[in-house]
Amino acid sequence: MLIKKYNTKWPLDFDEIKQVLISNITSVPFKIEHVGSTSVPFLDAKPIIDIDIIYFQKVDFETIKSGLEKLGYYHNGDQGILDREVFKRNLNAHHEILDTIVHHLYVCPQGSKALERHLLSRNFLRNHEWARLKYQEMKYELAEKANQNKKLYAELKELIINQFIDSMIEDKFNPQYSSKLRCESINCNKSGN
Repeated sequence: MLIKKYNTKWPLDFDEIKQVLISNITSVPFKIEHVGSTSVPFLDAKPIIDIDIIYFQKVDFETIKSGLEKLGYYHNGDQGILDREVFKRNLNAHHEILDTIVHHLYVCPQGSKALERHLLSRNFLRNHEWARLKYQEMKYELAEKANQNKKLYAELKELIINQFIDSMIEDKFNPQYSSKLRCESINCNKSGN
């Protein structure tokens, strides 16, 4: 199964990776955020820890990149998403923590739209149970529709779930949209009940 029941170990896995990163990138200021589905309590998810490293000045990117390369990552570009640089594990690297906890690592400048999207959607799901339950239901449905195929699931998620995420973000800036979105997710009748 692609989607696993929520695991209280996921935040601990994030903390382990975070400590390794903090210990090895020391000469510039940065923040590290746990994002994605594993960062939302009680949300079933693919067991992959998504991590954003956030830097504050453009010149700091190269220092962070160098620190990550020393840890056995390689820079894989932005993969088509502006201001969200992807780092992957080098197959020749060996690290007790980084190679045993499955994770995705991104480096974003403060103010990045991709970063903002990660944080707003995470926070919305953390603070709105109905949205978390709807999102979870959609993920299970897509996994079934994709016949548990990772690649097909990712393609379907891009088409369908990302629209739901965008609607959550719109809600952040247009609170009236929230009641409409919530009503649609629980099939309210016209009287708003």
